[in-house]
Amino acid sequence: MDGKRTNVILLICFLMFGTLFYNGCSKTERAEELQPPPAALYEDGERTPEEEPEGEPAPGSDSEPDSGKEKVTEWMTGDKDDDTIRQSVGLSAETIPDLLAGQKGYYSFQQLGEDEKLIYVEILQILLERGEEVRLTSMDTDKIEKVFQCVLNDHPEIFYVDGYTFTKYTLGEELKKITFTGTYLVDEEETEKRKEGIDAYVKKCLAGLPEEADEYEKVKYVYEYIINHTEYDANAADNQNICSVFLYGHSVCQGYAKAFQYLLNELDIFSTLVIGSVSQGEGHAWNLVKIDGEYYYVDPTWGDASYQMEESGENNEYEGEHLPTINYDYLCVTTQQLGRTHTIEHVVELPECTSMKANYYVREGAYFTSVDEDKLGELFEREYAKGTTYVTLKCSGEEVYEQMENILIGEQEIFRYLDSPDGVVAYADNAEQFSLSFWL
Repeated sequence: MDGKRTNVILLICFLMFGTLFYNGCSKTERAEELQPPPAALYEDGERTPEEEPEGEPAPGSDSEPDSGKEKVTEWMTGDKDDDTIRQSVGLSAETIPDLLAGQKGYYSFQQLGEDEKLIYVEILQILLERGEEVRLTSMDTDKIEKVFQCVLNDHPEIFYVDGYTFTKYTLGEELKKITFTGTYLVDEEETEKRKEGIDAYVKKCLAGLPEEADEYEKVKYVYEYIINHTEYDANAADNQNICSVFLYGHSVCQGYAKAFQYLLNELDIFSTLVIGSVSQGEGHAWNLVKIDGEYYYVDPTWGDASYQMEESGENNEYEGEHLPTINYDYLCVTTQQLGRTHTIEHVVELPECTSMKANYYVREGAYFTSVDEDKLGELFEREYAKGTTYVTLKCSGEEVYEQMENILIGEQEIFRYLDSPDGVVAYADNAEQFSLSFWL
């Protein structure tokens, strides 16, 4: 492979080399132009077949010199070598149709144009086979970047890749081809070892899922399981992939989201990765899921209440001792609800999520469209009976939220429902999500 690249460099005017890699929940791109080869190499590289000394093969050619011009064409475009390399990773005219058919149902793939779908299966196959310097059919670097992100968004199982490099080959001002190489974090032996650990985690996790669980209950179960078995840790190893959650129990947003996606895929429930930003433009990742035919957003990282406390910088001793393990404000929410705190980066078009049927608070009887005293009483009685340490309720909008807060806190009606002999109430309010939590 190195010899081939050297030969190509002798014949081209310059070589562009690009790298794309991911750091945190954001991405960084770097491209640099290599220095042109010395003048002597230009002379050799640009020499026509007729100028070659008789009996001396052209540099890099394994053929006899008398076929001269044809060899230079192969040499400059690298068609024969490129086809051989593509075939070595399973890319050919015969395999492409089956590769395309195999990706039907993957969300990002389905949103792409036909030319982008071809790039998608090329990149996916290269990553699965750990290919290097494989020619792509596209020479559009923007499309390559977009499609690479789509591949990773659809395939959390590709945990051993965190970026790619591409090489541009040009002749004068004309771009001749682009080759693609994945950035592989670990070798094949280590990859297989990690897969065994991942399989063990998945088996243990799913063993606790009730057989009669419906789709909502499966999503809720996985949401709770990941949060209860993962610590948010910005310094966690492999925190951009599923290994951080499944093998080490420490991760950040992308690790949470990819692990959540992976487990739901194991349960045949649709989920894909969504990237964007929160707060002051900080990069973030979460999920899109489908339950009973309706789309919802889920953010397992923000479901980790301790993460929210850490990010807010609050240090309330009482709340620290009684902090709810899980925040359900981001379990099956609409686009409108999500948009109060999250900004979506539309790598591909995403559906408008409008259904509330599978929203956590609706399903659990804690969603209020008005201040319903009987419903409040039933909610608190139910949570006391379950032995939980807190009650969270959600209001349908700002007006209901303000009324609820005024009645329960301002008018102290909370003591009608709260068992507090000393007259003390501890609560947390989330004005962005119109929710109130009360410690029992």
